[in-house]
Amino acid sequence: MTSEPRLSPRLIVPDPDRASAFYQAALGAEQVFSAPRGDDGRPSVIGLRAGGASFRVSPAVPSWGWRSPDDLGGPAVLLEIEVDDPDAAGERMVAHGAEVVVPIEDRPYGKRSGRVRDPFGHLWIITGEPR
Repeated sequence: MTSEPRLSPRLIVPDPDRASAFYQAALGAEQVFSAPRGDDGRPSVIGLRAGGASFRVSPAVPSWGWRSPDDLGGPAVLLEIEVDDPDAAGERMVAHGAEVVVPIEDRPYGKRSGRVRDPFGHLWIITGEPR
């Protein structure tokens, strides 16, 4: 049996429930599943879908090598999301606790983009068509 590979990034965060709520409010993501809660009361994984993209959030578990950006001193990956209205998406993220790192504006390479850091330390490039 052959199938196309699917990549589902898993973001390591201190609090998966809070992260899921943020991504739902800020990106319009839909929570599609949540694993049973462990002894610490946190789910081991929450699955989310935003448009055609799927991603997951899991708690930091240093003994497994799962470390959040705060544990690492910054993120190891940039997440890029392409949307119809980058300004509105950036404003929603900031309204829910993200901070602007690079303002969203028209870029010389033909895109309108900028960068925000979400409340969990992950960096997002928000991009779309120029104005």
